[in-house]
Amino acid sequence: MPAKTVTIRDNRTGKEHELPIEDGTIRANDLRQIKVSPDDFGLMTYDPGFLATASCRSKITYIDGDKGILEYRGYPIEQLVEDYSHLHVAYLLLLGELPDAAQFQDWTDQIQEQAGLPSQIEKVIQELPVEAYPMGALAAGVAALSMFYPDGLQVESEKVRRLQIHRLIAKVPALVACVYRRLKGEAFVPPQDGLSYAANLLHMMFSQPGTGYEVDPILEQALDTLFILHADHEQNCSTSAMRSVGSSGADPYSAAAAAIGALSGPSHGGANEAVIRMLESIGSKEQVAEHIRRVKIGEFRLMGFGHRVYKNYDPRAKIIKLLADQVFEITGSSPLLDIALKLEEIALEDDYFVSRALYPNVDFYSGLIYQAIGFPPSMFTTLFALGRMAGWLAQWDEMQRDPELKIARPRQIFQGYARRDVPSKESASISS
Repeated sequence: MPAKTVTIRDNRTGKEHELPIEDGTIRANDLRQIKVSPDDFGLMTYDPGFLATASCRSKITYIDGDKGILEYRGYPIEQLVEDYSHLHVAYLLLLGELPDAAQFQDWTDQIQEQAGLPSQIEKVIQELPVEAYPMGALAAGVAALSMFYPDGLQVESEKVRRLQIHRLIAKVPALVACVYRRLKGEAFVPPQDGLSYAANLLHMMFSQPGTGYEVDPILEQALDTLFILHADHEQNCSTSAMRSVGSSGADPYSAAAAAIGALSGPSHGGANEAVIRMLESIGSKEQVAEHIRRVKIGEFRLMGFGHRVYKNYDPRAKIIKLLADQVFEITGSSPLLDIALKLEEIALEDDYFVSRALYPNVDFYSGLIYQAIGFPPSMFTTLFALGRMAGWLAQWDEMQRDPELKIARPRQIFQGYARRDVPSKESASISS
């Protein structure tokens, strides 16, 4: 059997270097032995966006983009959404296996115990400017939690980490609801015992004094499924931010606030909001063909199609399409849905998009579902963050137990000035 190594010949020196291969990778630090001279730093890799660089070992999420596969701890996503809730999946991501009935009861009890918000946090969010972007408000609320739970800095303690995990999973729905009610100019509604994770969010967001809010089980299930689909997605931008900040020993609230900041960007978590804006700009089914023509000549991108990882149909999009059908049976159709269906129909038959593997992704229908349930587009990404919190925490917790954990510290290729002497103030003023 051939040795699991790769031999690199350095044509600058004529030397050959044999590097071990493990799990289909070589260690970047092994390249440091490839030098021109003893005082040379050694060879580095240059990988903008980390397209071909593994930063960690993980047992949480597996993706095969070419085959359209997404698995949590080995379980296909399409099977998980059939029988399990988001809190079941959160337990799976964090602890490695699905819980039995007793474990799940204990898990939900511990989360329910932490569901309330400190009153000062409510005040912090309520005092933010009305026009403040919801993701910024959510990041502020999550970061503020670190001041109420300073024990979160004890990241080396598994028991303490577990408590912070319960707190964050429990409190983020309340924070999202608080941010929403700030937008509406309404008082915060606290969580209610006896409701599911998704139903409690709907209760906190939409309840009104004297009337409450009757949660439709179809919409409750749809929202919970969306949280499952968003729960984790390997080493994406926001997860990498969570790991990078957490690698310094920072508490999980600070790391999660950083992850929320990363997710807020339109190239990451804001894509489903961008889909709604695109559909609104198209205006009607009759204008879809013209919009696609303009996309093909490069005037703008087709939002909600294609994915950096998936070169096949996004497996989450298939689930969401069926979910959308169920939701719109309850809420009724809409002009935007009609436009979306026409857009998908034309794009899936057009060789321009098919040849480029530009299939609908998770963002194409998720925004329409959120909007049908009653969420404004500005809140879409906060809901994404709510679902992703379980995955962020699973990744953060896994990292803390990694014996190879090191503080994140990427290298750079310096292209600035070579060493030069500082001019005197007199000569500097003359030259200017």
